[in-house]
Amino acid sequence: MALVFGIDKKIVVLATVLLGLFTQVFSGLGALIAMIPWIGPLIIKVLTIPFFWILNALGYFVSVVAIKKGYSREVLNSRTLTIALLIGIVIGYILGHVFPMR
Repeated sequence: MALVFGIDKKIVVLATVLLGLFTQVFSGLGALIAMIPWIGPLIIKVLTIPFFWILNALGYFVSVVAIKKGYSREVLNSRTLTIALLIGIVIGYILGHVFPMR
């Protein structure tokens, strides 16, 4: 993909590594905050739930733009794949509780 846009491979690797480091630091800080009794989990919920709402809203806006540009079949395929993945996760969760591994 970098060759399509004319971006040097080293820049792509550097950006990927920096994004990975930022993600690890953010999740580590979140884990430390969550370890605070009583208030830690509440702080994490207050910080993360709006973030996921924003990501969900961005997904809907991108879908609307893609449908308007004529990519409705691709949007339908991605939504179908997402629903199948979520159903699989739910079924796996249920089966994991019905038949626990010991």
